[in-house]
Parts: sequence; C-alpha cells; structure tokens
Amino acid sequence: MSSPVAASARRRLAGRQAETVDGLLDAAVVEVTESGFDGLTVRGVARRAGVSPATAYTYFASKEHLLTEVFWRRISQLEPPATDRRRTAAERVGESVRGIAMLVADEPELAAGVTTALLAHDPDVEALRTQIGAAVTARIAAALGERPEPGVLQALTFTLFGSLIAAGVGNIGYHELPAIMTKTTALMTGRRK
Repeated sequence: MSSPVAASARRRLAGRQAETVDGLLDAAVVEVTESGFDGLTVRGVARRAGVSPATAYTYFASKEHLLTEVFWRRISQLEPPATDRRRTAAERVGESVRGIAMLVADEPELAAGVTTALLAHDPDVEALRTQIGAAVTARIAAALGERPEPGVLQALTFTLFGSLIAAGVGNIGYHELPAIMTKTTALMTGRRK
C-alpha cells in the first residue's frame, strides 16, 4: 500500500509513468460508468488500461484511491474563480463553487463512486481529501474577499461538502449547489458586499 508521501510524489511522474497513471484514471472513469462503484475493481481498471494489476497497485492502493485522484485532478484543473467585487460576497461564493458542483454532474455513476470513495479510511484518500479540502476552502475564501471570518469560511466549506454528498447520493441536483451556497453565504454574512 502506498503512503501519503507516495501520493504526493506521484505528482512528479513524467513520461511513461505519467502516461500509465493517466491511462489508469481514464480507465477508472469508464469502468465506474459501466459497472458502478460496487463493480469497480483495480484489476478491471488495469485490464482496461492495458497494464498488469501489479502495475496498477504500484500507483493506486484501492478503487477509492483511484476515484479520489480522478476528482482531485478535476478540481486542480479548474480555472481560478472570478472575483468581481461589484457582486455580493454571496453571489461570488455561489459562482466560485459552480465549477466544483459541475465536475461530475453529468456522470451519475462517477458522482456516486466519488462520494463513496472520498469517505474511505485509506491514507492515500485521506491525503487527497486534505488537498481537495484546501483547494475548495481557498476558492471560497477568494470569493469572500480579503481576510474572511474563519468561522464563516469553515461553515461554508462544510456546507459545500455536505451539499456535494447530498448531490452524490441523489437527494439534490448538482445544479442546485451554487444557489444553495449563495443563499447560505447571505444568511451567514448578513451583508450584501
């Protein structure tokens, strides 16, 4: 099993190793789409990617690790949120989370799989979950403006993650998240700018 340090080192892969990892991640998306989270296996992903299971396990300790890496990569590729100061903080927060909300919106099996994967007690998943949390918090903080109140920032981050879980299990639609975050921010900040 790989460690959080190994997870971070994966970022520095180049050449054939990077191509192998990219192939495994692409194969994981196809596999979970076709078989759902319960049918997803690292062996199946390896087969689809054209590598041995041992090679797949060199990079990914579990199916949860694979799907969390897929989600992390999608988050890390998002454009920074626009911070139009003519809009209210609530509007800016709603807009800043739109990209996150839509990352898996059109892929219900992947969304459900990522929701489950993110909750795993796996050191590699925990390390990625920390990175995802930091990236999400940074987006919300940028939208709030300079020196956001820490309690509000934390509460909004928790609200977003709770909303993502609710969307991942089908209780709300991903398209509803920006409006939820806009309304919640307005309630928490009690101010328009």
